[in-house]
Order: sequence, then structure tokens, then C-alpha cells
Amino acid sequence: MTQQKVLVTGGAGFLGINLLRYLDARGYRLVSYDIADFDYEDMKGKVEVVEGDTRDKPVLDRAMEGVDIVVHTAAALPLYSPYDIYTTDVEGTRNVLQSAMEHGVRRVIHISSTAVYGIPDHHPLYETDRLDGVGPYGQAKIQAEMICLEYRAKGLCVPIIRPKSFVGPERLGVFALLYDWAADGHNFPMIGSGNNRYQLMDVEDLCQAIHLCMTLPEERVNDTFNIGAKEYTTMKEDYQVVLDRAGHGKRVIGFPAAPAVWGLRLLEMLHISPLYKWVYETAGKDSFVSIEKAERQLGFRPKYSNKDALLRNFEWYLANREKFASESGVSHRVPWRQGAIGLLKRFF
Repeated sequence: MTQQKVLVTGGAGFLGINLLRYLDARGYRLVSYDIADFDYEDMKGKVEVVEGDTRDKPVLDRAMEGVDIVVHTAAALPLYSPYDIYTTDVEGTRNVLQSAMEHGVRRVIHISSTAVYGIPDHHPLYETDRLDGVGPYGQAKIQAEMICLEYRAKGLCVPIIRPKSFVGPERLGVFALLYDWAADGHNFPMIGSGNNRYQLMDVEDLCQAIHLCMTLPEERVNDTFNIGAKEYTTMKEDYQVVLDRAGHGKRVIGFPAAPAVWGLRLLEMLHISPLYKWVYETAGKDSFVSIEKAERQLGFRPKYSNKDALLRNFEWYLANREKFASESGVSHRVPWRQGAIGLLKRFF
């Protein structure tokens, strides 16, 4: 049987590289499509690398030749400009789906986000709940999903996955704040009491869900699925395991939510904070989705709890910290610039 060829958009990113490793272990032919450099020595020679932007359809068309399945992970994240978010996450998604259809691709797995639910007033959240995007990123993710439904109606198989925030090897971004403070022996501030339940997930479990959507019959996967950890406690308890592992005897310290949120709104307006509205407005509240549909329809079985996922990511962080000590940016693969938040570190 001929090996299936899989194109991963955003292949040089955090999810992209973890997925490429996962699929390589299962014998697929692989193509990474990304504007960023593909700088993973362990995957050199195992992946066909195409440098391109999803907004550049002619280049995308060339990469799509002979592809059987596309996994669309590429996105401009919330710290990008509204223009880049819209053109990448909305217009780029349309380009990917159109190119796939023109090249006879069988299915496109679209990686969306639970950000499409906005700041909800009930939990757990189900796939049928109202969509209400917060900010340019949340709104663009909803628009991208609407385009996916449009192409489903045209006959393309387009599974939509809405993952909770995921961590694991190569993940930095906002989680680098926790890991940096923990490793340096500081307490870690938290918006609110920390007694809220905030579901995360491990990237390996997300790769499992994607692979199920690649391999199961079309009638089971051509749908929309929430994906997250099955086991999680309170945010305070889950994050405390990282501080305990760091071994400095430090604790998670809660702050009244309202003043913290108002302060972060001001810092965001002044462009001196790495945290955006959806992060700080939801950090002190419950945030979890039902994964029952994915369990029932896909046979999805998460391997890692919140605590497991955070610790696995922290171990990778400690082993690799020197490599990115001087880096910062707006993607998940580098630490986000701490800005004014970093000044608080001396008080903890």
C-alpha cells in the first residue's frame, strides 16, 4: 500500500513539529508548509519542507501536489496585528481549502480553538453552544470555521477540532511566564483565587485526536469536536505541581480578580503586557469543555492529565532553557515578551 502524503500547514510551529514527529513514527510521507524556518535537526530528511505563506496561493498550490490529507494548523496568534490575524486565519484558511479541493485532497483537518466560545456563562461547553469570539483572533477563528462548513457543503471532508490550550515539548508562549518564575525560585501570581477549573491538554493527546480524524471513516469524522484533558483539578492545584517540581518551596498566590483584570487591561492598552483579553478575562474563571462527543464518536482517549501535561512541558523547558534564553516573540515556540509583567517578578 502506498504511503499517504500529509501536508501540515504551520509545520514549523509547536503543534506542527509535534504532529510531524507523531506521523513520522506512523510511516506517513510528510510536507511542512510554513513561513518560519524549519530548524529541527531530528526531522531533517524526514520531511519535505516548503517555505510559504497560506496567503500565497500559487506557492500553496505547488506544495499541494500529490497530497492525500491536509492538517491545517497555521494561524496568526492573538499577539499578531488584526490585519495579519484576519488575512492569515480567514483568507489563508480559504486558500488551503480551495487548493485542497482543486488538487483532489480527500480531507482537510482544521485546527480551530475553544476561543470561539468567548467568555462563557456556563460549563461544560458543548460543540452546539453559541459562538462568541473575543477580539480579532476569536472572531477570525469563527469566520474560519464558517468557511470550513462552506467547503463541507461542497463535498470536502473537513473535520474541525477545537482544542483547549495545549502544552508539551517545544511549547513556550504564555506558559514560559510560569516556567521562568518557577525555575528562578519565585512565587507565581494568579488572577483570582485559583479555585476555578481550567482545562488544558497535552499536545500528544491533540495529535491522537488529529490522527483519528485522518483515519476513521468520513461519516464519523466530518464533524466538529472539542478536545481537552479528561482529568483536571483547580488552576491553583494544577499549576502548583510546576512550582513543587522546581523545588524552591514557592506557592501560587491569588489576587482579587477585578483589580488584576483592570490593571492588565491598562497594560494591554499601553502595549506593555504579553497578556491579551481572552487570557486575562478567562484566567480567573472556570474554563472547560465536554469531550464526550470525541470520546463517543472518535474513540478519543486522553493519556495525560493537566498536571501530567504541565510537568512534561516543564521538564522540556528545563532541559532546553539555555537555547532560548535570549529569545522572545509572539509565537508559541518562543517565550512571550514579559513586558511590565516581568517587573512584578522581583516582588515574588
